[in-house]
Amino acid sequence: MNKIIFTFFLICFVSICTAQTRPKRTLSQNNSQSLDAISSSSSDSLSNNSTRSTSIDKIKNKDAKITDYLIISYKNDTTYVDTTLTIQKEYKYNYLRKDEFNLMPFSNIGQTYNTLSQDFESISLMPQFGARARHFNYMEIEDINYYHVPTPLTELMYKSAFEQGQLLDAFFTVNTSKQFNFSIAYKGLRSLGNYQNLLTSTGNFRFTTSYKTKNEKYIANLHFVSQDLLNQENGGLTDDSVAFFLSDDEDFDDRAVLEVNFQDAENILKGKRFYINQRYNIINKQDSLSSNNLNVTHIMSLKDKNYMFEQTTQNDIFGSAFNSTNLKDEVTLEELSNQLQLNYSNNIIGNLQFNASHTNYNYGYDKLVVLNNSSVNNTITNRLKGDIFAVGGKYKKQIKGFNIQGELGVNVSGDLSGNFVKASTSYKLNEDLIASAQINHNTAAPNYNTLLYQSDYVNYNWENNFNTVKTQQLSFGLKSKKIANINLDLTTINDYVYFGVNETTKLVNPFQNDKSITYLRLKLNKEIKYKNFALNNTVMYQNVQDENQVFNVPEIITRNTLYYSNHVFKKAMYLQTGITLNYFTKYNMNAYDPVLAEFYTQNDQEYGGFPRLDFFVNAKIRQTRIYIKAEHFNAAFTGHDYFSAPNTPFRDFKVRFGLVWNFFL
Repeated sequence: MNKIIFTFFLICFVSICTAQTRPKRTLSQNNSQSLDAISSSSSDSLSNNSTRSTSIDKIKNKDAKITDYLIISYKNDTTYVDTTLTIQKEYKYNYLRKDEFNLMPFSNIGQTYNTLSQDFESISLMPQFGARARHFNYMEIEDINYYHVPTPLTELMYKSAFEQGQLLDAFFTVNTSKQFNFSIAYKGLRSLGNYQNLLTSTGNFRFTTSYKTKNEKYIANLHFVSQDLLNQENGGLTDDSVAFFLSDDEDFDDRAVLEVNFQDAENILKGKRFYINQRYNIINKQDSLSSNNLNVTHIMSLKDKNYMFEQTTQNDIFGSAFNSTNLKDEVTLEELSNQLQLNYSNNIIGNLQFNASHTNYNYGYDKLVVLNNSSVNNTITNRLKGDIFAVGGKYKKQIKGFNIQGELGVNVSGDLSGNFVKASTSYKLNEDLIASAQINHNTAAPNYNTLLYQSDYVNYNWENNFNTVKTQQLSFGLKSKKIANINLDLTTINDYVYFGVNETTKLVNPFQNDKSITYLRLKLNKEIKYKNFALNNTVMYQNVQDENQVFNVPEIITRNTLYYSNHVFKKAMYLQTGITLNYFTKYNMNAYDPVLAEFYTQNDQEYGGFPRLDFFVNAKIRQTRIYIKAEHFNAAFTGHDYFSAPNTPFRDFKVRFGLVWNFFL
């Protein structure tokens, strides 16, 4: 069935492409803008003009402006590109190309991250695949953008890695006509790492296309993504090697001499996704006094994921195994989702949407597992599959200065229950202050790998019938350049599902918490400027009330950057240089399990309480941004007590460099 639908989809797409008009040749010139978003419109998927962008119909390519290079999100919010060099660009210049404030990286680029803070805001009705430690660089639907550009646009991002490796992210987009755009991109990484058996090799291929008719009756955004994320796994340092690492002995400065738990394992996450969002405007009337819009939207997503763990020889760390050699665990997920929306808006009632969706899921393995315990046969099934039908709606309205939004959804049939309600409002108190509030309730099944898992390791086989996980989050926000940006949220979690150590087998298994968890976060961001100097501060306070101690986060996380920025060489170059301090308090940091590619709760050892100091020099020359950073330069004189997870040291001092280069043809 999936193949039939996909074939039909390809035929429709080819028909659209062959119907394009031949673009007229126009003059072009370089421009110094990039793919980074500089500002966003107020439109979203409910707005009557949400997919309409700034018109360039009357603009020749030689007169193209920065605001003409548009980035359109999956929600149809529109931003435009930017190559300014800011401290936020410094924070995002990394493997993920996202701010890593609440993440603790492992020693090698491309490995996983320990999460220091979690946001439980969710509108998901379906469980996640699992292998969450492999998903930090896995690009989801919300990570893919679409484009509309007056001239071809290219971006190259490069950054050095650790020992025989490089990171490169290359992107190109062009409008062949005013109605048709496509983009193609690939992010590739290979890094050997400083410790034994720690190679990372990842690739993210993206292709997008956008089309609209001349009268904008029909609008479509489509993407295809193919990803493979491979990590060699060594199980961390042995206990003796941890002692050598902590000793500061120069004989162990070469980290490759430290003994690891094993050198014959690796895991890999692969995925492909086809996605299309197409809309037909039935009524599209708008003038300066009134608007009246009605459209039908169809969204289809076809996902295929595969996770595999391989090890040459059985290791006692994970217990006994069915096979002593050539262990291989492999699980797949196929998911086809279709949603039909009816959107109506006018200037009186606001924006209103009704939607209905169908999801077909097929998760599992190609075999059954029979466990023989105490003469009792326990058969582990091989599949979780079925169909889910859901309905929902959205609403948005501006009422006397209040921006009110609401969204809800519920699974009405199928084996996996779920529902969510989300409501928010914001109000501009004055020219400097914007206040906001939001409430979010979500009920969804726990991740697939907690419900069903099979492995060549005997104790990594289970089939559970957990309750749905229920979260309620209440949040408040205040944005002010003069005071600070302040965010406060309070979350209650019931029936929390987590990975922990089985007291009997001493191995990792999934569990469901029978107590309620209360989780408070307070985050403050403020930048203080004096002439060409600035101090950017981000501090987060966290408090967890958890009787069973299954949810652990540090109490304080802070990042403070003191930097200088100014034009130099007669304004031929813009320079930015400074020092960043990252710090979090000691806590029972989660441990990492390479078989599952999951983090699990441990309460035996505390980690953290060490500073990480980075010195950076960044420069912008025309449309090129150059980055040089001395990472963790304090490692040699503040002690070797820095860990990313139990038995897993953080990276040592390293000088890395790179650039982001944009071409506007």
